[in-house]
Amino acid sequence: MSDLHFYNSRRTFLQKAGLGCGSLALTKLLTEEGLLAQTAARADSSMQVPGPHFAPRAKSVIWLFMPGSPSQVDTFDYKPELQKRNGEKLEGADPKTGFFTTNGKILGSPFSWKQYGESGTWVSEIFPNISKHVDDMAFLYSCFSQSNNHTPAMLEMNSGMFLQGRPCMGSWVTYGLGSENQNLPGFVVLHGAMPRGGKPIWAPGFLPKKFQPTAINGNNPIGNLARRKNMTAQHQQAQLDILRAMNRAHGEPRALERDLAARIESFELAYRMQTAAPEAMDVDQESKATHQAYGVDQKETQLVGRQCITARRLVERGVRFVQLYAGTNGGGGGVADVPWDGHNDIGANHRIAAKSVDQPIGALLADLKARGMLDDTLVVWGGEFGRTSDAQDGKGRDHNPNAFTMWMAGGGIKGGSHYGASDEFGYKAVENRVSVNDLHATILQLLGIDHEQLTYRFNGRDFRLTDVAGKVINEILL
Repeated sequence: MSDLHFYNSRRTFLQKAGLGCGSLALTKLLTEEGLLAQTAARADSSMQVPGPHFAPRAKSVIWLFMPGSPSQVDTFDYKPELQKRNGEKLEGADPKTGFFTTNGKILGSPFSWKQYGESGTWVSEIFPNISKHVDDMAFLYSCFSQSNNHTPAMLEMNSGMFLQGRPCMGSWVTYGLGSENQNLPGFVVLHGAMPRGGKPIWAPGFLPKKFQPTAINGNNPIGNLARRKNMTAQHQQAQLDILRAMNRAHGEPRALERDLAARIESFELAYRMQTAAPEAMDVDQESKATHQAYGVDQKETQLVGRQCITARRLVERGVRFVQLYAGTNGGGGGVADVPWDGHNDIGANHRIAAKSVDQPIGALLADLKARGMLDDTLVVWGGEFGRTSDAQDGKGRDHNPNAFTMWMAGGGIKGGSHYGASDEFGYKAVENRVSVNDLHATILQLLGIDHEQLTYRFNGRDFRLTDVAGKVINEILL
């Protein structure tokens, strides 16, 4: 029995080994002909992208996320009554609106304000460079959200829900449209210090892992793409070929399981990125004049300057969605991962945080426009909520989900437009209120996607980014 068992095992081994060698050769041929990828796509329809529903006005998005949340009444929502009535009681103020407690006394903005552009848009003094581009922007003064805490608010801003497990917008967009460059990911996150909430805030949730972002630390942008020492490109390709064949053999009897298919694709994308990504993210290829324009040569603006150049280079090469978590170590109450979080001293905090982003973002807008890219690149700016109009600890402002300002530029936006309004103190959104669902619906619209039609079936239900809400803000669209 044992000899027969050995014989059968050996015969089975040789048979499968021989078939395996043939499979490797066939896999290589099918891959080169593009037939294997077609087979995989047929095996798992969830890996296919639906495509746009109508002609898009924007091809890509650069989302400039301001962690910690800028104060609307110290940046773009000018409120003269705050200055006139500084120190007076704010009627209707709730001391528990924020995460801590406020004193109910009006806190005037410590900054001077001016009107800019033909649109006459009011901008705080802390944005001397961004203010030059107001005629290309649409301002949303009446945004509101549901949470007064950073992590759930960031989850909501990204996914439409303040709970973990839902796909973020970047994943929805790449699911709906795919990538224009097969050697680069469709969705990239650029960050320095890890924001509050960490990776779940940009997770793909229940969408296939193919649609997760490539997250890049600004301090070491391509270190994790380096090939191991003593390994040539040929060696690595041979390893991937074997791995692909083994994974396919495992997956095909199971209709190429979704997670397995996504894992295979991620390995193959990582391999292709080893050639394309270092070039795309090599900011040092840019001219000295470009570095100076973005502030790469200055300590305060170096990180965000490099991030903004990288974002432009990625979009230039077909990356669909770039989300940039901007900022630096805060002051007067801010910390590394929440640079705009001015609880103790809004003046000191916002001067430092604005200094780190104003020149880079101004340069990004100018650069995109000069290259003819702003017409089809949508730029989005904002935080996860606003800040209170009454004081915390005398000179600070607490979190405020009831009113905040965001702006968009390029990509089909009606420049110089103003939408919605907060009350006379900037405390609550009162006119044409804009929910996170409305914001997402509008961005999808500009990308050629009907937010009500972009769905994914999960656990027996068709889900969408905007859930059962959301309306497109047509007033700010061309």
